[in-house]
Amino acid sequence: MTGDGLIFAVLLVGSVLLDRLARVRPPRLPGESPAAIDGKAVVGSGRRALSSRSAYWAGLWLQAWMTTALFGLLLALCGSIPVAAILALAMLALLVLSSNAKYALLGEPLLFSDLALIGAIFRHPQFYLSAVGIRQRIAVAAAAALLLAVIGRLFVPVLSPHLAGGALMLAALAVLAISMRVRPWRDLARLADADADVACLGFAPTLLLYWQRWREGRDPPPCADVARQPPAAPPAFLVIVQCESFADPVELFADPDLTLPGLAGARENAWQWGRLEVSGFGAYTMRTEYGVLFGRNEEELGFRRYDPFLTASGEASYALPARLRGWRSLFVHPHDMRFYGRDRIMPAGGFAQLVGEDRFAPPAPGEGRYVTDAAVAKEVLALVGAGVASGPRLVYAVTMENHGPWAPDGSAGGHDLVPGYLRLVRHGDAMLTTLLEGLAALAAQHERPAMLVFFGDHRPSIPGATAPGGDRHTPYVMMRLDAAGAFVRRGADARVDLTPAGLHHAMLEAVLGKVI
Repeated sequence: MTGDGLIFAVLLVGSVLLDRLARVRPPRLPGESPAAIDGKAVVGSGRRALSSRSAYWAGLWLQAWMTTALFGLLLALCGSIPVAAILALAMLALLVLSSNAKYALLGEPLLFSDLALIGAIFRHPQFYLSAVGIRQRIAVAAAAALLLAVIGRLFVPVLSPHLAGGALMLAALAVLAISMRVRPWRDLARLADADADVACLGFAPTLLLYWQRWREGRDPPPCADVARQPPAAPPAFLVIVQCESFADPVELFADPDLTLPGLAGARENAWQWGRLEVSGFGAYTMRTEYGVLFGRNEEELGFRRYDPFLTASGEASYALPARLRGWRSLFVHPHDMRFYGRDRIMPAGGFAQLVGEDRFAPPAPGEGRYVTDAAVAKEVLALVGAGVASGPRLVYAVTMENHGPWAPDGSAGGHDLVPGYLRLVRHGDAMLTTLLEGLAALAAQHERPAMLVFFGDHRPSIPGATAPGGDRHTPYVMMRLDAAGAFVRRGADARVDLTPAGLHHAMLEAVLGKVI
């Protein structure tokens, strides 16, 4: 074997070994030992389980050609086979490290949909860099500078290796494109189960396959009208508040002394309340937001579930404002509406007005980095009050104050973050009380029934205090107020646990009536 051939062989073997370091929760059957799954032996350093040997080899095939394509691209750029091989391994290692970091914080591996957020990292670095310590940032910056210096120093100013790299990349991409269209590869990863597929197929092949399955997805047919039995005394205005990282501290920290008075009182007076069974942990606000607004569950979404906002514009007829014909709908969020593409998605879904960060004063010194929940509550009540007399009105608000990190100085670590989180979650709880009192006054003033729906988008990821492996649910409450501003209670069956999509349909039933 020539020296160049040996380098390439080492690259392929190294890419497989690196890929095996990606963290994943092995799929196990009830009562099954970690040593065997589906009757097959576990393969791969205790972190990987193979349920199908043929799928394993199919994954290796994809891994090999993906690595070859990456190597060809880098060779085309630098012209040096050793440098291209080292850079390819470094990039694969970076992907695996990023996936493992995400798994530790959020409980799932890196997915194709995460790559769509790269632009957001530069527009809103505080969301992402806050999870990285200053020493880690310095190390990454130094490594990037060193890498660029090495590439410049070892660049080969001869055309032939660059052309060879380009040809190799194109050939590898052609093999991948053909493979994805024939068996067994076209039959792989047909159901969205990232843990199982990373365990069986490998991390990099799962990235590729999930992207391909996402591309194969199609928009659903337009949402059809259904016959409903109109409810008695439907609300004239509906306020929905999606509270950032709002969870019950009693459940989070197993401490009954941490009861939130606003949440406890709301549950006592609620028309309906319970657990909101969100799928994300510590992030992915858009998954919960999409479910509540569009009412399509994750089984219906398939591979779109990982970031449903990427395709939400094609599902606009399912959005709550689109279903509430004749209502004026407003979307409130004290942040850049371009984040997650809300500036496009919300108008497409029927929101007549977006109330963004320009309507809010920056937080005062000592109030934190984001607009306060108290300011959001004030704006929501003003918007409702300004339009009650003109017809039914929907106001959907997304808060920001309780976004991490929760250290007193806003840094990524080095502090006990729990007190900071408790301080901010109590602000969200106070907002719930403020909204209930304000809506009750408006209902009585205008003699019109009202409804408030309040929920948390996901649990907080607090290193050393909360972990993604356990429960993920957050609380929700549905509060109904009659025309005198008094609570309307349903009775003993008020406790109902729902998915975000289920909450969407519960609101439709309360406003439009039960499906006949």
